Amino acid sequence: MACCKVKVRACTPKMVDAAVLEKLETGFKKLQESDSKSLLKKYLTQEVFDSLKTKKTPTFGSTLLDVIQSGLENHDSGVGIYAPDAEAYGVFADLFDPIIEDYHGGFKKTDKHPPRDFGDVDSFANLDPAGEYIISTRVRCGRSMQGYPFNPCLTEAQYKEMEEKVSSTLSGLSGELKGDFYPLTGMTKEVQQKLIDDHFLFKEGDRFLQAANACRFWPTGRGIYHNDNKTFLVWCNEEDHLRIISMQMGGDLGQVYRRLVSAVNDIEKRIPFSHDDRLGFLTFCPTNLGTTIRASVHIKVPKLAANKAKLEEVAGKFNLQVRGTRGEHTEAEGGVYDISNKRRMGLTEYQAVKEMNDGIAELIKIEREL
Repeated sequence: MACCKVKVRACTPKMVDAAVLEKLETGFKKLQESDSKSLLKKYLTQEVFDSLKTKKTPTFGSTLLDVIQSGLENHDSGVGIYAPDAEAYGVFADLFDPIIEDYHGGFKKTDKHPPRDFGDVDSFANLDPAGEYIISTRVRCGRSMQGYPFNPCLTEAQYKEMEEKVSSTLSGLSGELKGDFYPLTGMTKEVQQKLIDDHFLFKEGDRFLQAANACRFWPTGRGIYHNDNKTFLVWCNEEDHLRIISMQMGGDLGQVYRRLVSAVNDIEKRIPFSHDDRLGFLTFCPTNLGTTIRASVHIKVPKLAANKAKLEEVAGKFNLQVRGTRGEHTEAEGGVYDISNKRRMGLTEYQAVKEMNDGIAELIKIEREL
């Protein structure tokens, strides 16, 4: 398996400069005074803040400000922190660990993420064969390329180099996965419009990513790949180095999952990914560590939607996250919800997808009975 082991427990070098410290102190004070519900505010106590504010990661010199600036600027963040490089998970563990434990349903700092296991790919079926409830199904995962930091620390040259590696690797895919890579740099208006109409193209980072310094040198090094059937996508250097996505209309989770697994296995033979023994696959946002798997459906459950509390209660039992139609920070349009597994750590890839599978089956059963 082409995976490298990345050390995230690391020592701390050199001093943080005065301007950074001043920004940290001011931002921290404002956050404390705000009515923010973010995990950052919940776990960044005065004691934790004081112990981390002068630390830097050894290789890239990332500071606490690099980690928390998105949450300091956006008090409406749900989480509010990112890892500018892999070492940040070790150097700033006193903040990352409790947030990871809270978000991923009890993954403690003494826990170890299990080895990768996609399980029996033929065990999932169509969740909605009659097509009454599920509009579309999607399973995605994130990956980071070995030897490169995350967005805030990447140089322009590294962005270009990574895009070249990704596009040449993906051009080797065959069969159902065969397709084309479209670099954002120099993209024609027609191609751009077509990709936007297909809901494929990611736009320049949202304000949460902008604040985390994840959109530098835009659109250099960014691109999108899709297969001929438009059921398989790879985003290059959006939030993560790679977002590998399998999707299609309807509720055939089995087909979607099999396609994703075969793609990940194929790409991994050609590109080494960053992996840590404790945290699993390493990514920019701590909500996406571990399996990095997010399996989701767009589903119409009008009766349950009329009772949002009931919908949330059932979803909660299966560790599912209910979002608006267009994902995070959006409303449900026409009673259509985006529902996905929430936990990505402390369980296998197969188990993460099974949580979504079982939860959606239960929601459909309840909707039928109402």
